[in-house]
Amino acid sequence: MANKELAKRQKLVIRVEPSQRPGKPRNPVALPAKQRVAGPHGKSASGQRQLQERLLKKILKSTDQD
Repeated sequence: MANKELAKRQKLVIRVEPSQRPGKPRNPVALPAKQRVAGPHGKSASGQRQLQERLLKKILKSTDQD
């Protein structure tokens, strides 16, 4: 039980300055993929169909109230 005090203290953390970090990326394929311009994927056919169905029901509901 000699290390009982260690559990209560803050653990020692070695901080590395940004200038001391290695320049080599961890995954050489990840960097170009991350830098590439990418957008969101398009909606699937079923998603588009469901959206159109919701819009149609919304339009029909608004015309019924008028």
